[in-house]
Amino acid sequence: MATTDTSKLVQSRAEAKYVRLSARKARVVLDHIRGRSVPEARTILAFTPRAAAVDIEKVLRSAVANAESTHALDGDELVVLAAYADEGPTLKRWRARARGRVNRIRKRTCHITLIVSENPKAQARPKRSAETPAAAAAPAPDAPAGDEKPKPSPKKRAPAKKKEAVA
Repeated sequence: MATTDTSKLVQSRAEAKYVRLSARKARVVLDHIRGRSVPEARTILAFTPRAAAVDIEKVLRSAVANAESTHALDGDELVVLAAYADEGPTLKRWRARARGRVNRIRKRTCHITLIVSENPKAQARPKRSAETPAAAAAPAPDAPAGDEKPKPSPKKRAPAKKKEAVA
């Protein structure tokens, strides 16, 4: 498995504490967005039917806003580097049962943390200077590249023979 050195990347984080949701349920949704780009993660969260997606989407928006305001990064170019949910304190409640007994109800909470950073693949590409226009840098679309073979033109079919009507 290839690893990327994340120490040079600019990172921004956001954390939601004491979210009234179990950490186990939050981790199911967080597994879907870990390692994805921010626009893709937003789309996944928008179409995820779980209640945890709403809280995680708020944390993602906050992490992107932190990156845009403190590091002047473009929100659409960011990647979800880490996403995890830690257990918070558990509220203990009691429910009356038959014959004077009680059952414990555990209302679990969690702390959701998201870390976003620049896309490491975007870092490897050299940035274009302002003097070179984009049209000059890209080859013409109709000119084939040197290592590509030109595609053969599609063969034309002969017209279908018409059947004569028998009278």
